[in-house]
Amino acid sequence: MDASPVTPLDRSARVYVAGHRGMAGGAVWRRLEREGFSDLIGATSAELDLRDRSATFDFVRATRPDVVIDAAARVGGILANDSYPAEFLSENLRIQLNVMDAANDVGVDRLLFLGSSCIYPKFAEQPIRESSLLTGALEPTNDAYAIAKIAGIMQVQSTRKQYGRRWISAMPTNLYGPGDNFDPQNSHVLPALIRRFHEAKQDGRDEVVLWGTGTPRREFLHVDDLADALLFLLDHYDDPTTVNVGVGEDVTIRELAGIVARTVGFEGRIVQDTSKPDGTPRKLLDVSRLTDLGWTARTPLERGVAEAYRWFVEHYAEARL
Repeated sequence: MDASPVTPLDRSARVYVAGHRGMAGGAVWRRLEREGFSDLIGATSAELDLRDRSATFDFVRATRPDVVIDAAARVGGILANDSYPAEFLSENLRIQLNVMDAANDVGVDRLLFLGSSCIYPKFAEQPIRESSLLTGALEPTNDAYAIAKIAGIMQVQSTRKQYGRRWISAMPTNLYGPGDNFDPQNSHVLPALIRRFHEAKQDGRDEVVLWGTGTPRREFLHVDDLADALLFLLDHYDDPTTVNVGVGEDVTIRELAGIVARTVGFEGRIVQDTSKPDGTPRKLLDVSRLTDLGWTARTPLERGVAEAYRWFVEHYAEARL
């Protein structure tokens, strides 16, 4: 590995977490607070529209962060990505361009861009190595979002090359945990299943419909593990190559549904609706680059699902439903 040694971040540095009210950004914020960072800054979407270039530049020039963690994005599941590709492409391109250009404008030396594992080709060799980027066709149901995130990686690499900034990027696998989106149409698979099984049990139904064949395999990373990994990378990594962040193992969607059903206490049938899309047949990340640096995920899936379900029940009224 050609990563060079990095001095850990100064815990008194001013850190701007873009998207700090989202699931990933919120987890990053909590992790930085626990670590003792004393000068965190953020702005809600009502306070700052990151799609607005002049407003973003004004905010970054006024706050002058030392470090930027870009966790801001428009996100959604298969149906949302497939239904609104123009918005997913346009909004994510604008958000990341504005944040990174503004950070470069004020001389931010340390920036971490958060991408997504959907950047990799649909039929990439499994587990997916970072070198698989741009080697094949993307999954068509979320290719617009993927292209935006690929552009973000290229901007990090281009800014490093042209300006000498110590910017890095990380590509997490499927995330879940506190602050997730539990909307039945626009959420990702795990929170959608949590809500579906919970409401089936509450309503006394004897079956839950599972989208697709149930055979695709997916990897799931607790968002608090992601936040820990991102801080680890900022403290230890400085290289243009993006870094996969995952757990290194996967389950079928059918197996995941079984875990959620047991967690919720649902005892009915699970029925497959094969008219719904499966998406990529398998998406397991090769996390050896991160493991070699010295970091591994800590949260087993069953424990993480139980924690996510408790959060869902406790925050049902204010959760994004």
